[in-house]
Amino acid sequence: MPRITRASKLGFSYRFAVTLLRRPLLLLTDHQWSGTEHLAVDGGIIIAPNHTSWFDPLPTAHYCFDNDRPPRFLAKDSVFRVFFVGRILRNAGQIPVKRDSVDAARSVAAGVEALERGECVVVYPEGTITRDPDLWPMSGKTGAARLALMTGAPLLPMAQWGAEEVMRPYQMRLNLFPRKTLRVVVAPPVDLDDLRSRPLDADTLHIATERLMDAITATLAQMRGVDPPAHRLDYQAYLEEEEESGGSKKRRSST
Repeated sequence: MPRITRASKLGFSYRFAVTLLRRPLLLLTDHQWSGTEHLAVDGGIIIAPNHTSWFDPLPTAHYCFDNDRPPRFLAKDSVFRVFFVGRILRNAGQIPVKRDSVDAARSVAAGVEALERGECVVVYPEGTITRDPDLWPMSGKTGAARLALMTGAPLLPMAQWGAEEVMRPYQMRLNLFPRKTLRVVVAPPVDLDDLRSRPLDADTLHIATERLMDAITATLAQMRGVDPPAHRLDYQAYLEEEEESGGSKKRRSST
């Protein structure tokens, strides 16, 4: 099966972004990576990270690129409006998602095409930076699981930690000193074999997504050395509660 690597034709903008960002990351941060062997497979793969900061796409991309799997991000369109990071993502050919529109289906189709070309597609299953007060993964959306079940590509949970020290959740201010360590672990693929013969309906997608979020949370818990909460924060319920309170409740993750 085809596999896109660093030696492939990635385009000028992609190469420029790598040149612009990789060296500062090496100079200004330390990194601890593990699970890199799970990227060394033929064909397309799906990386599904937790999301704690607007900064964390950079160590995620660094991890993937340096392990010979140049990433193609599939992320909500608002990320592409974030100053600097969004511009680089767009110019490097990443894939914005506009939810609740015809463009969402087009984004899924673009993700499928990228996987069929042998690319490494990165999907943030939470869809946004976590609102959990201790920065644990929230409930997940079904996009990553859908891509995995549609294509058969391995669905790889990624846990990352440290980016939230460089840039706090929902804040644009950088805090590079003292030097921060960015930790990234990729776990083995989520087992979806028993779901592949089922209809691709809401129930199947929910089961697959829960398995993914369980794997990300377990990997992050091992990395952090603490137990996760017994129940994940339900993002939709969080939004409804915030709306009922008149929007007065502050985002807990920014404290």
